Amino acid sequence: MSNLPKIAWIGLGIMGSPMAENLIKAGYSVTGYTLEQDKLDRLAANGGTAAGSIAEAVKDADVVITMVPASPQVEAIAYGPEGILENAKSGALIVDMSSITPQTSVDLAKNAKEKGLRVLDAPVSGGEAGAIEAVLSIMVGGEQADFDEALPVLEALGKTIVLCGPHGSGQTVKAANQLIVAVNIQACAEAVVFLEKSGVDLKAALDVLNGGLAGSTVLTRKKDNFLNRDFKPGFRIDLHHKDMGIVTDAARNVGASLPVGAVVAQLVASLRAQGDGGLDHSALLRAVERLSGSQV
Repeated sequence: MSNLPKIAWIGLGIMGSPMAENLIKAGYSVTGYTLEQDKLDRLAANGGTAAGSIAEAVKDADVVITMVPASPQVEAIAYGPEGILENAKSGALIVDMSSITPQTSVDLAKNAKEKGLRVLDAPVSGGEAGAIEAVLSIMVGGEQADFDEALPVLEALGKTIVLCGPHGSGQTVKAANQLIVAVNIQACAEAVVFLEKSGVDLKAALDVLNGGLAGSTVLTRKKDNFLNRDFKPGFRIDLHHKDMGIVTDAARNVGASLPVGAVVAQLVASLRAQGDGGLDHSALLRAVERLSGSQV
C-alpha cells in the first residue's frame, strides 16, 4: 500500500487531465470527477479512478485538487449538499488550482475552516504544454504548514512553486501573470503584422528576436501559432477575457492604474465579441490583422 496521500481531482479539462495523469505517473492514487464522460474515460485509461459525483470523489481523499474555469464553477463544486465542503473528510486539504478572483479564494478558505478543512489557492501558469510536461509555475496563497504538506504533490505538477502570502495571494499573483502574458502576446502579434507587411522573413525575424532582450516564454511557446496561424486552444480567449476582468477589477480595488492592461483587456474583449472566444489567446494576432486591413 502506498503511503502517499489519496488525491481527488475535480475538473479534467485541457489543463486538468494531463495534470492528474502526472500525479498518477508519480505514484499517487487519483479519483476524478468532471462533467464530460470522455474525460473520465481518459482518466481511467491512464490508471485513475472515475467517480460518479463530487461527493464520491472526495469522501476518502486526503487532498482535493480543483481545476475549473472560473469563480462560479469553484463555488458550484465547493458549496451545497453535493459539494466538496459537505463531503470531504475532516482535515482534508483543498488545493484550488483554478484562476479565480482573490476574494473567492479568501471566502472559500474561511468557509472551509468552519468545516474543519484547509485550503490553498494555487493557480498555475504555463499553459497546456506546461501541464503536459509538468513544468508549470504554481503561485500559492495560504498557510505555511499547508503549503509544506502540499509541496510534494505540487512538485509532480510544476517546477516553480512559491508561497506568495496568505489566502488569495496566489490568485493576485496569477492575475498579474495574466496581465503580463496578454500584453506580451499583443506586442508579439503587432510585431508579426509589422514584420509581414514589411516583407521580412517572419520565421528568421522571430528566431533572432527571441534570442535577444525581446525574447520571452510567450514568444517561445506561441511562435509556431503565429507562423502557422494555428489557434487551436491551449488557453482560450474566453478564459483570458475572464482573467483580464479579474486583474482590472482587483487593480481598481487597490488603486493601481493599468493603462496598457486596460487597452489589451478591451482588445481581448473585442476578439471574443467577434466570435473568436474559443481560440487560443495567440489569436490576438487576428485582431491586429483586422485593424491593419487584412481579411481574416
